[in-house]
Amino acid sequence: MTKNYFAKVARGLEEIAAKELENLGAIDIRTDFTGVHFRGDNALLYRVNLWSRVIFRVLMPIYEVKSYNAEQLYRNVYKLDWEEYLQTQDTFAVVCTGGNKNLNHTYFTALQIKNAIVDRQRKQIGKRSNINIENPDVLINAHIEGDRCLLSLDSSGSSLHRRGYRPAMGIAPLKETLAAALLEIAEWKPNIPFLDPLCGSGILPIEAALKSLNIAPGLYRKQFGFQTWKDFDRALWEKILTEAKERQLSELLAPILGSDRDSDILQQACINAQSCGIEKHIQLTQKDLSEIEAPAKSGMIICNPPYGKRIGDIQELGGFYKLLGDIFKQRFQGWTAYVLTGNKELAKQVGLRASRRIPVYNGSLPCTLLKYELY
Repeated sequence: MTKNYFAKVARGLEEIAAKELENLGAIDIRTDFTGVHFRGDNALLYRVNLWSRVIFRVLMPIYEVKSYNAEQLYRNVYKLDWEEYLQTQDTFAVVCTGGNKNLNHTYFTALQIKNAIVDRQRKQIGKRSNINIENPDVLINAHIEGDRCLLSLDSSGSSLHRRGYRPAMGIAPLKETLAAALLEIAEWKPNIPFLDPLCGSGILPIEAALKSLNIAPGLYRKQFGFQTWKDFDRALWEKILTEAKERQLSELLAPILGSDRDSDILQQACINAQSCGIEKHIQLTQKDLSEIEAPAKSGMIICNPPYGKRIGDIQELGGFYKLLGDIFKQRFQGWTAYVLTGNKELAKQVGLRASRRIPVYNGSLPCTLLKYELY
């Protein structure tokens, strides 16, 4: 049986997510602002959570109610058949987004919904579910738009960018989902040598290796939200997990390298690579930017240098960006380089003509991914 789903993504990545969903077998795909609507069965829902590299979370809409104000919202949520999705022994939590003029505080709105659900349970069954904010059995997502409230079950649980392989975080790290999206935007393929000369905690080379070795990014997670749903099909899930493990490749088609001058941060990258068992496949070395040499005649660089918003002072960074451009020009002829930056002034210091400028959001920061063809 097919159901409606909604995949939440970072702003600007809707088309990439739609293509990924199509490849995974979704139907009736339609992009929206920061999300993609699609249809599929339980197997597809499990597969998307396991395999998606760019989606944050997958919601399953279950009810839509009128919600002009708090009283109307409470009344309409109270009437719903929550027993179909939530048993009294299950813990749950409600998160809310959006709002209208009467419901303009998401915490208060979520509280109204929670109260309506537990009051109904008490009336119908004589017992109620407990709330667990950190790790609920059932996570309910409420989205208020105009005088409507769309209620969905969150099939992912915690955000899918939390792959589970990253115990070690760098300073101002890229989210795994954005790193995977940058590889897609750059049209990197596993047969192209890859280098990140400013790799920090290693997220870009690790995501490149996971893609190259066809490793499902969700394999390192302990749990997904759908595993505690009433209709969870354990046998189907085990089959999908087994298929994913059997599809892994044992060798890279081309080298994947990362380097950083900071030994402590590079140590974090090594720990992260070990966590997903790919430390033998990627080369992580401690090197200053000035020491970088091309490891092959052609290939692709993607890097995320500091741009003064979070780390590094803008005045000091000007010279760093100039050095980056000089090294690209002098040592990487035949390569293609991509630089993600949130500062236009610094981007000018690279001193090379960008062949493409692609708008990208890093969290809430508007950034540009600059493409340089290094002839």
